[in-house]
Amino acid sequence: MLRLALLLKRSYPRLAGYAMIPLIRALVWIARALGPARSTAFGAAVLRTLGPLLPAHRTALANLRAAYPEMPEAQRRRIALEAWDNLGRTGAEYAHLDTLFDYDPAAPGPLRTEVSGIEHFFALRDDGRPGLIFSAHLANWELPAICAARFGLDATAVFRPPNNPAAARLVQEVRRRSMGGLAASKPGAVFALRDVVENGGHLGQLIDQHFTRGVVVTFLGRPCLANPLLAKLARHYDCPVHGVRVVRLPEGRFRLELTPPLDLPRAADGTIDVAGAMQAMTAVVEGWVRETPGQWLWMHRRWRPDMLPRARASQVVSQPMVEASQANVISQTASQPL
Repeated sequence: MLRLALLLKRSYPRLAGYAMIPLIRALVWIARALGPARSTAFGAAVLRTLGPLLPAHRTALANLRAAYPEMPEAQRRRIALEAWDNLGRTGAEYAHLDTLFDYDPAAPGPLRTEVSGIEHFFALRDDGRPGLIFSAHLANWELPAICAARFGLDATAVFRPPNNPAAARLVQEVRRRSMGGLAASKPGAVFALRDVVENGGHLGQLIDQHFTRGVVVTFLGRPCLANPLLAKLARHYDCPVHGVRVVRLPEGRFRLELTPPLDLPRAADGTIDVAGAMQAMTAVVEGWVRETPGQWLWMHRRWRPDMLPRARASQVVSQPMVEASQANVISQTASQPL
């Protein structure tokens, strides 16, 4: 009897998650019935109300205080509310991902989505080489993978499945309807991801989350751990690395921005320096976050100082190098037409 009780206790979170599947499907049906505008406004209102009551709100405010120590508290709280607003909209938009991206370079008038740097996208698609694309949890971060699928880029998106089984199943179903290849980040997945690049494909990854076995980088003024996968692949295959972000615009519109290929730091032997490359990518993400702070996922525990290896923490790339890398990429991006 005791063994059965322990088994039920351990299984309860997963069973509860599966029990939520009908509820989540019902919410998706309601969101589809409401349409994109009303459903996203409803999602935003819900999380702007409930978000500040959750423990994650304290994490968001702590992150904002550390990133912006001179900022008035009222402004930090406003940014935190904007982040909840964005997350609510993004959640509601999962019901409309198959219709959300409507960019057409030949369209005469304004559409819901615009793209800056489309020439870099076409170059990635047509150059016959593998390529790597990094992004971050900004605005609706699912749109770049949809753009790749719509325009024929052979791309695989690396994603972390949600802990809740109901949410994981829903997200996977929605993604498979509107995106190209998908690869869950789990033990052993690195071999499948390596094969994607080995076969000339393109790999996209969100790089703004904590990774326990990562390299130490500086992000928003503090050291944290970043997944070195893209940098290691770039070193091994010497392929181009681009950044892509999504900016949420007024009236339910979006802008996707694809950077030129980054000029990543190299070691004395000419190969890509892994730690330096991840710092350069992280610096680009930092620039994006500082430009639109209310559209980033501040609730995530990105900084975990207790998990920083002491030896590696001393190897963090210096701030002047970060600023130089960021300025280089920003100057390249600024020269591209909107």
